[in-house]
Amino acid sequence: MKNTILTIVSIAALVGCKDTPTSADYSLQTPVDLTTQRDGEVHPGKKLMETQCYVCHNPSTGENGRIAPPMVAVKSHYKTGNITKDDFKDAIWEFVKKPNPHKAKMNGAVKRFGLMPYQKFDEKEIKQIADYIYDNKIDEPTWFKEHIENESNGKVQYRNDGKTYEQPKGTAGAQNSEGSSKSTPADRGLEYAMSTKKELGKNLMGAIQRKGTKEAVVFCNKQAYPITDSMAIAHNATIKRVTDKPRNPKNQASKEELDIITVFKNAVANNSKYEPITIVQNGSTQFYYPITTNSMCLQCHGTPQKDIPRDVLQTINKLYPADEATGYNVNEVRGLWSITFVNQ
Repeated sequence: MKNTILTIVSIAALVGCKDTPTSADYSLQTPVDLTTQRDGEVHPGKKLMETQCYVCHNPSTGENGRIAPPMVAVKSHYKTGNITKDDFKDAIWEFVKKPNPHKAKMNGAVKRFGLMPYQKFDEKEIKQIADYIYDNKIDEPTWFKEHIENESNGKVQYRNDGKTYEQPKGTAGAQNSEGSSKSTPADRGLEYAMSTKKELGKNLMGAIQRKGTKEAVVFCNKQAYPITDSMAIAHNATIKRVTDKPRNPKNQASKEELDIITVFKNAVANNSKYEPITIVQNGSTQFYYPITTNSMCLQCHGTPQKDIPRDVLQTINKLYPADEATGYNVNEVRGLWSITFVNQ
């Protein structure tokens, strides 16, 4: 989940006018409020859940390969008895705004996966997700119903009641009469970024859970590029993670990317809504989307000795002698997804 709703910013004309654009060229427009559903649009809570929550809570991930419980588990633990929608939304927000093991209703998940990493969320958006979950049947793994009944010994009731949601025709991701997708370039860019983030996150969190943070650094050193490249091939796109403070010199941002990083840093620092920057030009799209930190990131990217244990820091220095990627706090821009693909 993330603290923004994402829409497209068209700046192709700006790029065409200048060889060396500056951060001023990429000023973000005032975003449209998409947290209220409009006629003929996908429920905003559904879109938020799929683009943000599914990075960790994807229903299609196997039972043994998960890094977090599916969202239907959240629904089953929070939609208890005759709880009202407002109380349901408040209860989820109360935990998500600053996860604490003493407030957790899903102790089994905390024990298995660890506490949900802290990051800054928008209350309105979290409650929009909860609004959608409360009223609608949501996607769930085939194994979940049996799992929750067996694991809880009947103490937690399986809940996935509600209406079957039908996505409005003609919306992003829907199919037209010829079966082709109507998704926009911004939708595609976000899909590619989030699916790659999900694959990297799943493998990284698995390494942390199995072997600890030190071995996760080794994993990133060996596997981050191959995983990203495999996702790029699957999406027929060029997918890069770039930054102004690289750990691996290969991730150094270009001049244009540095300008865009500055735009996103200013937006986050000012607590402003932000959108991805999507440049559509000459039959292709260049998509930029910020990579931000949460509390889990600080184990490798926080302050040495304070957030990063000594043995982890030693491993980082050994594998990345020119490392610059430390000193971050929660909810800071660490870099960008820089994605290029041909328009369909």
